[in-house]
Amino acid sequence: MKSKHVAVLMGGFSSERPVSLSSGKSCADALEAEGYRVTRIDVDRNVGSVLAELKPDAAFNALHGPFGEDGTIQGILEYLGIPYTHSGVLASALAMNKIQAKKIAKAAGVPVAESKIVNRFKVTDKHPMPAPYVVKPVAEGSSFGVVIVKEDRSHPPQIISAAEWRYGDEVMVERYVHGRELTCAVMGDVALGVCEIVPTGHAFYDYDSKYVPGGSKHEIPAKISLNIYQKIQTLALKAHQAIGCRGVSRSDFRYDDRHSENGELIWLEVNTQPGMTPTSLVPEIAAQAGHSFGELLSWMVEDASCLR
Repeated sequence: MKSKHVAVLMGGFSSERPVSLSSGKSCADALEAEGYRVTRIDVDRNVGSVLAELKPDAAFNALHGPFGEDGTIQGILEYLGIPYTHSGVLASALAMNKIQAKKIAKAAGVPVAESKIVNRFKVTDKHPMPAPYVVKPVAEGSSFGVVIVKEDRSHPPQIISAAEWRYGDEVMVERYVHGRELTCAVMGDVALGVCEIVPTGHAFYDYDSKYVPGGSKHEIPAKISLNIYQKIQTLALKAHQAIGCRGVSRSDFRYDDRHSENGELIWLEVNTQPGMTPTSLVPEIAAQAGHSFGELLSWMVEDASCLR
């Protein structure tokens, strides 16, 4: 029923607030165009009270980062009995924690890169693993805090132990995988297309590459062999299901084909709250599969439930 009242949750108080506001506006505008009655909520600490009074038919979760995609807002929605989009409490918490997500994906047969958890204050003088490697916050999104350490670095990057570091004291150190950046969206139980991301003027797919227009070029479908294309779809769906994701998710991969076409294919992470901005990947991948932006969002609202 298109007269359904949808609360679009956006903003919040994570590092990704600006992205969430952009996603939320795009989604709210599109849902209104599809005929839904939409209330836009810039989320703060009173969101539970606001939702309890509003009593929407469904909540469209357009939040990004901690609180929005780590199981916290999902728990509030469960408590209030408001059907919501995307993944549930457990899958959101697992996917947000890169270490736990990798353990589950690996156990399901999805190839991952070697990694370890270290305290950032113990990575000041000696490399925690042979370079090149990547340092990542354990539970952040949009590439915040990601540092690539190249072979020619004599010591770990000092920013990790600096006072201005705000991504937690535990960091994940992961073997750097050379090659191409590929991503695959999953919608329900169907793996959609595979996209190659080519950052323009950036060393990797960082925050600006993701959200600044022209920051990256998206090749959809990715120009790779059918064998690798289908393998990525299979692995994306396998990770989505193993972690228990619902609705829409997006899995990121690195594919090193420098020495052979089969090369090395590594799963990096699953994003349970993919961006929904004009430059975001999932809307583009869905469009290539025949789903307009409005149709994609309508499907997500109609798929909304509790106990996800």
